[in-house]
Amino acid sequence: MFNFTFSLRDLEFFLLIVVRITCFIHTAPFFGMTNTPNRVKIGLGVLISALVYQTLTPVHPEYSTVLMYALYVLKEAVTGIIIGYSAAICVAILNFAGHLVDMEIGLSMVSLFDPVSRDSVTISGTYYQYTVLLMLMISGMYQYVLAAIIETFNLIPVSGAVFNSDKILNAMLTFLRDYLALGFRLCLPVFAAMLLLNAILGILAKVSPQLNMFAVGIQLKILLGLGVLFLTVGMMPGASTAILSEMKKMITLFAEAIT
Repeated sequence: MFNFTFSLRDLEFFLLIVVRITCFIHTAPFFGMTNTPNRVKIGLGVLISALVYQTLTPVHPEYSTVLMYALYVLKEAVTGIIIGYSAAICVAILNFAGHLVDMEIGLSMVSLFDPVSRDSVTISGTYYQYTVLLMLMISGMYQYVLAAIIETFNLIPVSGAVFNSDKILNAMLTFLRDYLALGFRLCLPVFAAMLLLNAILGILAKVSPQLNMFAVGIQLKILLGLGVLFLTVGMMPGASTAILSEMKKMITLFAEAIT
């Protein structure tokens, strides 16, 4: 049941909730896309904050000056950004794998603007990213992401975040290890096909030196690379599961680092 009793201290508490959730939405994957209007992001943040406020016992921050309250606001903003960032960086694994694939098949010079990462990505990176994000949306990833930020209010009370630099560094190092491992696992089929093709072209260059293997090799690499990408569509559900597991792991590690 909703409680409509509202005081100035309650408003201060509610605004801190709004800051954390809105900053999270601006950095989280899918919700933070640049083609999503800012009004929608802010409106969604306020709506979720109003629902979360009804489930929490107000803990009014103690402060004597406006500057101290501004520090509480800054702390909540950083908390929301860190939690959203921990989910968003997992999408970068797909861009990394796509970049490696395009370097192998000769399409690394072709780039597109990605509204999710707000950066230029390669064709294969875009393919990996949107395919996996679509599967994650179907599987309910957005529900987990929203549930994660709501659950942080039980783990990290409003104005109660304590930033542990050692745990944050450990979380970043863990992500770096998984970033490389998952990225190379995604592009391994293309790597194997390109290795086999390069071996065949090397043998043909020795057998028939008069053939222009450079011109032939570029076309064969593109055709074979695109063919392998088409044949490995079946591995995308497994990739989306791995990305979702990594996202859960990173959100947990970063949330524990600021507890």
